[in-house]
Amino acid sequence: MTQVLLLGGTFDAYILSTLLHEAGVQAIYSYAGATQTRRTPALPVRVGGFGGVQGLVDYLSAHHITHVIDATHPFAAQMSANAIAACARLNLPLLSMERPAWQARPGDQWQHVPDMAAAAQALSRSLKRVFLAIGRKQLAAFAGLADEHQFVLRVIDQEGGALPLPASSYELIVARGPFQLADELALLGKYRIDCIVSKNAGGADTYAKIEAARQLGIAVIMVDRPVLEPRTQCQSPQQAMEWLRRQRC
Repeated sequence: MTQVLLLGGTFDAYILSTLLHEAGVQAIYSYAGATQTRRTPALPVRVGGFGGVQGLVDYLSAHHITHVIDATHPFAAQMSANAIAACARLNLPLLSMERPAWQARPGDQWQHVPDMAAAAQALSRSLKRVFLAIGRKQLAAFAGLADEHQFVLRVIDQEGGALPLPASSYELIVARGPFQLADELALLGKYRIDCIVSKNAGGADTYAKIEAARQLGIAVIMVDRPVLEPRTQCQSPQQAMEWLRRQRC
């Protein structure tokens, strides 16, 4: 019998969980639990890490998992790497569902960087007001710049402990996407943003800030996605369902 482990935490994963439920597929939805405000998937849910590759191997074996779909965030590189290694060890089919990365268009003022430390180094002193559209996990990379810049932060919820920046150095926005272009234009204007730091998450949910930056001529420091081992990939929940149908034939 098919038993799917869906590694989630993204909106596309939530959509896929609904499709799996509607199709009557036995599946478990797993996410890290980094944020408190989440849509409830229509599947049995587990929360938290697995304890590395061996922990994931043990879980897959104990729960008789036959297929794994990795629908984590494109920057959840460690979880994705663990899934690749664990599935290879058990010879289980693995599918990575990943939205296409954003591509620069005419008018964009992007500076590509490989990681968050490089993004912090790329901030020139002339860029005083910076929108850190990166969540809360990697804010520490910018802690040493608090005297030179004023930051605007946007997070999904207020849980998760103190932020690693001096309170006087940032203004906090609590909101969950998707965000509309008009909203992002208003935000960038209200806070007089000079530069956006963004992960290249892909997809439409958070792209509006990139389009708004293009329209307003605002610089974007774009953190490129981590590079992972080659694996079977798709770009949408519908494609993931088709892959699973082929696997079950």
